[in-house]
Amino acid sequence: MQAGARCRASLALYTRKFVMVQQLQPEEQRRIAAEHAGETRRFNERLRALGLDEAARYYWYHAVDLGDGLVTPGLYDFRGSLDRFAFPEEMRGMRVLDVGSATGFFTFEFARRGARVTSVELPSLESLDRFPGQTVEQSIDKIEHMLDPGREGTGPKKSAAERAAEYYDLLLDGPFRFCRERLHVEVDRCYSSIYDLTPEKLGGGDFDLVFIGDVLLHTLHPLQALTAVVPLCTGTLVLSQFFPETTDERPAMLYVGGADPAVDEISWWWPNQACLEELLGKFGFREVKAAGRHSGILRPSGFVYERTILHARR
Repeated sequence: MQAGARCRASLALYTRKFVMVQQLQPEEQRRIAAEHAGETRRFNERLRALGLDEAARYYWYHAVDLGDGLVTPGLYDFRGSLDRFAFPEEMRGMRVLDVGSATGFFTFEFARRGARVTSVELPSLESLDRFPGQTVEQSIDKIEHMLDPGREGTGPKKSAAERAAEYYDLLLDGPFRFCRERLHVEVDRCYSSIYDLTPEKLGGGDFDLVFIGDVLLHTLHPLQALTAVVPLCTGTLVLSQFFPETTDERPAMLYVGGADPAVDEISWWWPNQACLEELLGKFGFREVKAAGRHSGILRPSGFVYERTILHARR
């Protein structure tokens, strides 16, 4: 995938599905895009010089410091805002579950702090939630178009299964495996949808900390997703996501999937903060509160995003 396609992909795939707080001025957007393109080019040149050509094809969701000056050119760079999440500085002896790890920034950070970490990721892109009536091929078509609009019609079209396997490796599994190998980190990996998580799959359900970042909006059934995850947590559940502003304080959930099955960006629901606070309280957490907020600039599009971090404690 060329740099231009990556820029289009980041704008389409990772901005349209979230409400951004602010759009920067065009000149600032161009500066950020140029910096990210240069960073990506230099990173890929380093990879090729090291004989790691395959990794130069990957799509980096997170910026991950791999050491020796090698930092993945991620769309999200959380390195400067980690304190906002209020994770324990010392996690030795803790068992941590990271649900929806993507490139793995948080998984590797938990491991660096001494935790025994289990990373959860979908077993395939075919396992993505789909609205009733949508097909796997439609889902892969949307992903393909968002990643590289110019690719359509350029040659024989592979089957949905072949494309799903290819994009799964480029987007999720390949980048995570690459970072884990470069960092020499031992973490457990569980391939599962969020709905199918069980203590048996995870070697027990006694996790001291469970982290869910930007996951629930990609679920058709967020309550069912929480129902699967909550019993696994014996300590603190940390949830980071965008909460829509509402005109009053009543718990509510906003539908954002639209009416066209071709353009829902694989996201459907935005619960407001009051909704999640009450749901988590009903699930038995004795204390649910906002521990902080974090914001940043999505690269290379130059959109400003903001998330609230909820801590729910047993």
